[in-house]
Amino acid sequence: MLGQFGAPPTIAGQPPVGVVNQPPGTFAPEVIPPGDNVIYPSDGVGFLTPDVPRPIDITALVEETQTGRFMFGVGVNSDAGVVGNIVINELNFDLFRWPTSWTDFRDGTAFRGAGQQLRIEAVPGTQLNRYIINFREPYLFDSLISLGVSGFFFDRRFQDWDEERLGGRVTLGYQFPYAPDLSVSASLRAEKVNINNPRLPTPPELAPVLGDNGIYSGRVALAHDTRDSTFLPTEGHLIELGYEQVFGDFDYPRGTLEASKYFLIRQRPDTSGRHVLSVTGQVGISGNQTPVFENFFAGGFSTLRGFDFRGASPQSLGVFVGGQFQFLGSVEYMLPLTADDMLRGVVFVDFGTVEESVKLEEDDFRVAPGFGLRITVPALGPAPIALDFAFPVAHEDGDDLRVFSFFVGFGR
Repeated sequence: MLGQFGAPPTIAGQPPVGVVNQPPGTFAPEVIPPGDNVIYPSDGVGFLTPDVPRPIDITALVEETQTGRFMFGVGVNSDAGVVGNIVINELNFDLFRWPTSWTDFRDGTAFRGAGQQLRIEAVPGTQLNRYIINFREPYLFDSLISLGVSGFFFDRRFQDWDEERLGGRVTLGYQFPYAPDLSVSASLRAEKVNINNPRLPTPPELAPVLGDNGIYSGRVALAHDTRDSTFLPTEGHLIELGYEQVFGDFDYPRGTLEASKYFLIRQRPDTSGRHVLSVTGQVGISGNQTPVFENFFAGGFSTLRGFDFRGASPQSLGVFVGGQFQFLGSVEYMLPLTADDMLRGVVFVDFGTVEESVKLEEDDFRVAPGFGLRITVPALGPAPIALDFAFPVAHEDGDDLRVFSFFVGFGR
């Protein structure tokens, strides 16, 4: 057998052809024109030629990661008060792998192994109680179609009425293979909504919906998401266009458009210390038969900072009844305050309005500049603690103002 410095091999009908001398095991040698005084590398068994690749054996040693998590915690925010959080999350669920003995439970093989997702969440609180069970099959029948099924119970004590929702949702999604950031979904929703304990005097928008109401709808949505993170994105954009048709006790259409863009302004050489400019916007239009509990509302840290929760919305007899048209936007600049990026500062301007019908009234337009902090504690998860101060410089008479808003969550 010839070694690495033997005579170069020949190809039938051609003079000897060589390649650059490369380390043993190389499978993509650079071909050199005939006549150059170079040779093929050897893998210890024979020469490697461009047209005769030599396979090698690879032994992969892998260990399955933890796919199930049990989490609990407590949090407080200016929109919902104090809330607890108990979550069971399994990312490798198998709906059809029923246990055959107690050994399957002990070994952790029962209901596991198919790559399905199951999440059970309980959120009891002082103003909000929410219980959800979600099941998702990401590749239905080994296709690019996903299936999601969820059931939920929601109990919220608003300032002007109490609201309970019991229902479920079925969703089919599709991720485009040649555009992985683009997805489309279609869903069916069914809910029983109970409205009780209204504020007195009760406005005419609220009185007809007291008691039980049936809401059924079909929705389609198209989304393009290139963000690098869900909780603290620094690059990319999200655009989602949705249309929903509601029927049952009420019959009306509903359209929404949400868009956000994140610009990376500067960063350190190791990609930490990112300065980010973000621009976000929401537009929503709902039909004339929209019940008051399905209206758009604004105010709070998730919509318009500088206002109390739902406190920047149309009113009737002193009750915030929302509206059928929503236009909201925000411009925010985030910068690091510490070298480890655990503390960030933000400056922002929130603006927009919610109207009873599709129009923009100059006197109703709200604007609130402000500043805040984002505190990221790795042990508490990826969602940062948010503390914001906003100062409304334009608002409508009767709006419920709140300078300070916050979101603090603790989970394990």
